[in-house]
Amino acid sequence: MGRDMTQHFGSLNGLFSASLAEFSTMNGLGPAKFAQLQAVLELGRRSLAEALESGNSFNSPAAVKQYLQLLLMHKAHESFLVLFLDVKNRLICAEELFRGTLSQASVYPREVVKAALGHNAASVMLAHNHPSGTMEPSSADLSLTNTLKQALDLVDIRVLDHFIVAGSQVYSFAEHGQL
Repeated sequence: MGRDMTQHFGSLNGLFSASLAEFSTMNGLGPAKFAQLQAVLELGRRSLAEALESGNSFNSPAAVKQYLQLLLMHKAHESFLVLFLDVKNRLICAEELFRGTLSQASVYPREVVKAALGHNAASVMLAHNHPSGTMEPSSADLSLTNTLKQALDLVDIRVLDHFIVAGSQVYSFAEHGQL
């Protein structure tokens, strides 16, 4: 059945992002199986979050990317997250600060700074998704990153990276020398 499901949806990511209506088109799949799959995905998200919070796997950019993919890749709207980190770069928490439409989210630097100070963060990682599937940052993304970096620098909070999740791909500003 697993093989049939991945063939029907094209990939595991296609299966994971299927709506209940799409999921139910396969014989033997319905709301109960859909709920089970969603529960497994949530357990995966929580497992990765637990590992990041323990500080063990936060040294791995791949683990951060996987975690962000689980949080963002299936959202139909643009979502802006901030990962708040302590002085040892351990995750304090991940918080969705802004939610937008299919193609944009309004992000307010004042609110990002206020949240970072509220969590007593020493540094942050920024992340948002592109539901369109385009991984490359727009000029607005680059401008926002610079604005947030400048605003957070004023209160001695470092921006370590900004990630864009576009389906199964994750773009890192730091890896591309844009931070």
